Amino acid sequence: MIRLFVLDDLDTNAAVAVTPEQAHYLANVMRLGVGDELALFNGRDGEWRARVASIGKRGCAVQPVERTREQTVGPDLDLVVALVKRARLETIVEKAAELGARRVRLVVTERTNADHTRVDRLQAIAVEAAEQTGRLDVPAVTAPAKLAGLLADWPPGRPLMFCDEAGDAPPALAALAGRGRGPWALLIGPEGGFSPAERTAIRALPAAVPVGLGPRILRADTAAIAALTLWQAALGDLSDA
Repeated sequence: MIRLFVLDDLDTNAAVAVTPEQAHYLANVMRLGVGDELALFNGRDGEWRARVASIGKRGCAVQPVERTREQTVGPDLDLVVALVKRARLETIVEKAAELGARRVRLVVTERTNADHTRVDRLQAIAVEAAEQTGRLDVPAVTAPAKLAGLLADWPPGRPLMFCDEAGDAPPALAALAGRGRGPWALLIGPEGGFSPAERTAIRALPAAVPVGLGPRILRADTAAIAALTLWQAALGDLSDA
């Protein structure tokens, strides 16, 4: 069934007006008509079965019919990733949504070759991935921040899995064994890696948990996917499978 993320509250008392882009998708791409069914979610009210209530040149409205899934949330997991080339960054955001990250926090490091990106575009990618994967929320994508500032304000109660390419950190699963399942974050560096000063600052952070991702040097997008999968297998919702 088609799934759409909407901003409005979901209940049986009011129809939901979808965005022009969503209306185009429903009417012109999927060829839905009045009475056809789809699923809606907004990150708060669970998932609802809905029907197309009206469709036309002025837009499209859908009517929630019944809740089919109660709202749930996944692990409180942040993916902190340095800005990389656009295509790879878009892949990282998409896969972070698929693999259950709650937030994607963008950072600028000494070796980052860009200091800005289209956060709205990345957020749209996160929405689409959430719609396709069946999750009931959408990970937030934050605007880029300086790594130094992020480390200075790092909350001590959120362990930071530092994916260290230097080769002297223990394997990820060994480093995570026996650790708690509370809030966590994963840190992925830029294409040129962290500078020596940055690596020293990260390792000095009390919350830092340095880990290795194997004997090969991974690109940022591959490293993000591997790190998310390993963390989920050790401490997240993959470990309950």
